[in-house]
Amino acid sequence: MSHEAHEPETPHLDFAGTTPYEDYVKADVLTHLQHTLSDDPGEMVFLVTTQVMELWFTVIVHEWETAARALREDRVPVAIDALKRSVQELEALNASWKPLGRLTPAQFNAYRSALGEGSGFQSAMYRRMEFLLGEKSASMLVPHRGAPRVHAELEKALHEPSLYDEVLRLLARRGHAIPEAVLERDVVRRHEPSDEVEAAWTAVYSGDATDEVARLGEALTDVAELVWRWRNDHLVATRRAMGAKAGTGGSAGVAWLEKRAQKNVFPELWTARSHV
Repeated sequence: MSHEAHEPETPHLDFAGTTPYEDYVKADVLTHLQHTLSDDPGEMVFLVTTQVMELWFTVIVHEWETAARALREDRVPVAIDALKRSVQELEALNASWKPLGRLTPAQFNAYRSALGEGSGFQSAMYRRMEFLLGEKSASMLVPHRGAPRVHAELEKALHEPSLYDEVLRLLARRGHAIPEAVLERDVVRRHEPSDEVEAAWTAVYSGDATDEVARLGEALTDVAELVWRWRNDHLVATRRAMGAKAGTGGSAGVAWLEKRAQKNVFPELWTARSHV
């Protein structure tokens, strides 16, 4: 065997068109979507961070829709896998606040006017996330009437069962006493907490911790916790950057975010723990 040193093989560099990497990732498209509207150098990080958040919203919606579909088909392990992936993605999403979380009012004001009436609550993909969590509101379609494709996708999501609706239907199929009023509810409305649903989760958590429904409950709780952290990180970042001023989109700003942060996703998963 020869012990002579060999030069590493040179990667393939010559392509007839764009690189296979570019063809797949569309990096050139992604890195030319940044069009700042002010002269302040800090606007670039705000714009890129917001765009990154939109990409994470997109993949999380994909995971939760995958989980909902798997639950309809009684494929609980597939749903749990999708939810676990989304937990990692939510952690990455939440880390997106770090570049923005230390903005002073002066730094934010340097380019705030560039946002005009733009606000995060106008994000259609974030709204789809909220709809999947059971936070339904038909009024949130209104800002998207001028974008037919986006409006149609949101309207479809509004009229479909949420991820939590599919979870509760699974619980019913597994023999838990979920009321007909919950199973047959109008899915375009927000999920309201139910004592009977709480009792069902109490029974799940009082049983075998390795049961797949119990493992599903814990995966959902991981998701709910990170959604709560996302809302709180948003609140803190906004409070630091603009205090109690009105939001750019006409909302009450911090006061509106405080109200959102007080809400638990999948509420009975939390209240049931007091009865186990």
